[in-house]
Amino acid sequence: MTAHDFVRSIRSDRRAMLWGTAAGIGVFLLFGLVTGLVPNPLDVRMVPRTPVDYMFLTLTALLAGVYAAQRLATEAADPDLEGNDESEADGASSEDRWMLGGLVGGFLAVGCPICNVALLALFSSSALMTYFDPLRPALGALSVVILAGLIYVRHRRSCPTCTP
Repeated sequence: MTAHDFVRSIRSDRRAMLWGTAAGIGVFLLFGLVTGLVPNPLDVRMVPRTPVDYMFLTLTALLAGVYAAQRLATEAADPDLEGNDESEADGASSEDRWMLGGLVGGFLAVGCPICNVALLALFSSSALMTYFDPLRPALGALSVVILAGLIYVRHRRSCPTCTP
């Protein structure tokens, strides 16, 4: 099986593609509505929207959808890929933890720093605008790198022709 055939097998798995599409759209809508990037009457964003915010929102949602599709397709193709370590009491693999970290980083990167109640409870609004707001693009880039790297590592491990 070549790498092209492997990718074709993931695309032909309709269940994986549907779940991946639903996950990507769900992340986009959830993060977009909660952070005010998708205009809605329930949330008013206090920090101006920037193209970088939309870029990180789109990339985070896209990578979340790809990860969901890849996870379902490779789970069906090779059940040995998932972590079976007995030390994982809750059953979540370390890959899922990295995915969750990338999603949280993506959410914080696109969110309004002074609209986030959890951040406001920990820090003052002036501290958030002074120190956290300038770091949001770096946090978004880090989360995209984590998500893309996780997808790449899963692909390398599950691709039969990719291993040296």
